[in-house]
Amino acid sequence: MNKLGWWVVGCMASAATAVQAEPIGEVDTVFKWIGPDHKIVVDAYDDPKVAGIACYVSRAKTGGVKGAVGLAEDKAEASIACLQVGPVSFDKPLPQQEEVFSERLSLVFKKLRVVRMVDRQRNALVYLTYSDRVIEGSPQNSVATVSIPRTTPIPVKR
Repeated sequence: MNKLGWWVVGCMASAATAVQAEPIGEVDTVFKWIGPDHKIVVDAYDDPKVAGIACYVSRAKTGGVKGAVGLAEDKAEASIACLQVGPVSFDKPLPQQEEVFSERLSLVFKKLRVVRMVDRQRNALVYLTYSDRVIEGSPQNSVATVSIPRTTPIPVKR
């Protein structure tokens, strides 16, 4: 198999294990005569390694003709809120810092990312959202924390 074939197989495999967004709602921000309106969307993501934690991410979604056919580049602004939605449990130790999920904001170059960090001293999980590009990312970011009861220490990989 050539390099392109392996790249396609790798992308398909990573897509199969990717965390899927659950759409929660959306509001229109700019009316477009042709194509969908510009909007703000809110999606929910369950942390794949921490049972009982969910994050809600709001972000801009570009409409119009380019947005309708998937060629638009969405803005870098995003906001995040995370909370405990059930009993918290860990299957195995967590890395100190790890990308939890990402979503494409343009055809090739731009992604919205959410990274989980462990604050061991405060027994808390910190979630950071930001966007990046192959050449230049954005310093705009948002952070959310989830305090875990001291009776449930967060296991961290050594």
